[in-house]
This record gives sequence, structure tokens and C-alpha cells, in this order.
Amino acid sequence: MPSWLQAGLWGGLAGSALLLGALVGYATCLPQRLLAGIMAFGAGVLISALSFELMEEAVRHGDFLAVAIGFVSGAAVYSAANVVLARQGAKHRKRSGSQQPSQEQDSSSGLAIAVGALLDGIPESIVIGVSLLTGSGSVRFVAVAAIFLSNVPEGLSSSSGMKKAGRSKAYVFGVWGGIALVSALASLLGYVLFRGVSSGVIAGTMAVAAGAILAMIADTMIPEAVEGAHDLTGLITVLGFLAAFLLGRVGG
Repeated sequence: MPSWLQAGLWGGLAGSALLLGALVGYATCLPQRLLAGIMAFGAGVLISALSFELMEEAVRHGDFLAVAIGFVSGAAVYSAANVVLARQGAKHRKRSGSQQPSQEQDSSSGLAIAVGALLDGIPESIVIGVSLLTGSGSVRFVAVAAIFLSNVPEGLSSSSGMKKAGRSKAYVFGVWGGIALVSALASLLGYVLFRGVSSGVIAGTMAVAAGAILAMIADTMIPEAVEGAHDLTGLITVLGFLAAFLLGRVGG
């Protein structure tokens, strides 16, 4: 199977977890405390993955200063885009409670939430495609598994909040189904566009993605986790981190 197609399929697999989570979140009425705990676990998984699968790999292939600049730049670009989207009504796009505005309350919020969800998922998807270029031509399984595990609570919590905001079933599953498809495309493009470039450029790209992912965790996942899980947030996040860390040791 061509490597570019593998990249697309792995990205689609990771993105499909968003749709899976959305299905569970929309079809069930899970307690907010449980949703927050799942979100905290997903945040820990992602933090572990970006620490050991992205930043460590980036430093191995590139100059530390360039990696550091890329890391901060990724966070800065994400944060700037997130501020713009928050002003359009997408600030609470991952919240499972009643924080998300309805279309009647803010007519532009529907599009902003969809774009915000897309913004959250693209860096992760690009990483999957680029990961095929950093090893022996095979995807970094731990990165895919970590992104999949973290995408489930993202889709679950956000779709629950969308339902409470009165969003239609077509809107909810249209958003997450579309993002799953875009995830596959972004992963494919991540492989195609960076194939043949220097290892330093690949390292910088991974660092930029890592910075964007960490900013996303702090801006959108942790607030939902803290509000619902309260004092257990730290412990649950650590368990998620440990789970991904152990997966990396076993998979490595």
C-alpha cells in the first residue's frame, strides 16, 4: 500500500474517534463529572504523546533552538486563532454543560464552533502523516493511539454541549464527520508536502504541531476537566499521561 494512502488511513482512523465520541455524547446523558474525568484523562494522554512522541523526536532530528522557536510559534498561532474564534462564539466548544451558545443566541457561533473544532484537530492529523517520514516508513503507532484516545472525550464532551445548546443531529454529526474526513486529508498532506524535505524542517513542523496541541489542551480541554472533575483533575490527568507513557514503552 502506498505510504501516502497509509497516512490518510491512519489519520482517518484517529479522526474517527471524534465521530465515535460524538455518537456516544449525543445518544447518552452521561454525568458531567464523568465527562470531565474522561476529558482530563484525554488531556493527560495528549500531553504524554506530545512530550515523548513529538518533542523528543523533534529534538532528535533538529536543532534545539529551532525546535523551541517552532514550539512557541505553534502555541502562539493557535492561541491567536482561538481568540478570534472565541469572540465569534466558539469559546466553549468542548464544554459538555450549557456554556455553548445556541444559534439563536449567537448566529455566527455555529460556524465558529465548527472551525474551532477543525483548528483543534489539524495539528494532530499532520503529525500522523509526518511521523511516517521520521522512522522506517511506518507510522508511529503510539502517536496514533494517543490521538485516538484523546479524540474520543473531545467528541463526546463537545457533542453533549452541542445537544444542550439545541444543535440539530445533522449539525453535530456533520461537524464531526467532516472533521474526521479532514483529519484523513490533513494526515495525507502532511506526508506528501513534507516528503523529501530536510530533517530540520520536519523537526520544526513537529514542534509547531506540539506547541499548538499543548495550547489547545490548556485552552479547551483542561477548563472542562477542572469544572467537572474538580480536585480529581490532576490525578486523572496523571493517569492518562501514565497510560500513554506505558503504551510508548511497550510499543517501542
